[in-house]
Amino acid sequence: MIDLKQREKMNLRRRSIYLLPNLFTTAALFAGFYAIVQSMNGRYEIAAVAIFIAMVLDGLDGRVARMTHTQSEFGAEYDSLSDMVSFGVAPSILMYEWAFRDLGKWGWFAAFIYCASAALRLARFNTNIDVIDKRYFQGLPSPAAAALVAGFVWVMLDNRFTGYELRWYAAAVTVFAGLSMVSSLKYYSFKSINMRKSVPFIVIFLFALFFILVSVDPPLHLFLLFLGYCLSGYVMALLDLRKPKSATPPTLP
Repeated sequence: MIDLKQREKMNLRRRSIYLLPNLFTTAALFAGFYAIVQSMNGRYEIAAVAIFIAMVLDGLDGRVARMTHTQSEFGAEYDSLSDMVSFGVAPSILMYEWAFRDLGKWGWFAAFIYCASAALRLARFNTNIDVIDKRYFQGLPSPAAAALVAGFVWVMLDNRFTGYELRWYAAAVTVFAGLSMVSSLKYYSFKSINMRKSVPFIVIFLFALFFILVSVDPPLHLFLLFLGYCLSGYVMALLDLRKPKSATPPTLP
């Protein structure tokens, strides 16, 4: 009888719609939509910043849901759809409007590769969520890919470059981010970090140093941060290739 009641509560939680975490998801969705509108209006720097804001809000909704025990299937699906807008459609439109208009079909092609890769990445994540190792993501997460693309636009605008001057470099960055999302590379998820446990003093110092660097030159350091994270998957793959394979002991006749 107790098991039946617990099962009914679990099913109700899965079907329920909770306000607090979905408010953060809605805010992230709005930031992505706002980035699209500002891209079409030629305000590329504002659009890039809006994508970063969407990334912060997207990181908060899941944590709020876990802290308040308000996880639900509705919230997971809503979050995935919000991610597609904020980290799939918005960055591809930002890049197209800023740099790809003069590339013709190649511009469409580069923007679509990124957009389709984000959709495939989110679909794979949703289907493998109960299978994969929680410590690692399979493929570059879509928020990090969006931050790489938006960060590239932001830092180049901050240094007075135009999209026309960097259109081929922009295409390379966009395609690279897209292919990294659908790759099988491992990326550290940071989910194993427990904020409630004590940490060494050096960790607090590094966090403070990070915020100082970002406050000095946000476009440059945010772009370098996510570029380094994107490349970390390739570095881990190379290190795994260099590891000697364990020899299997010979079988006795």
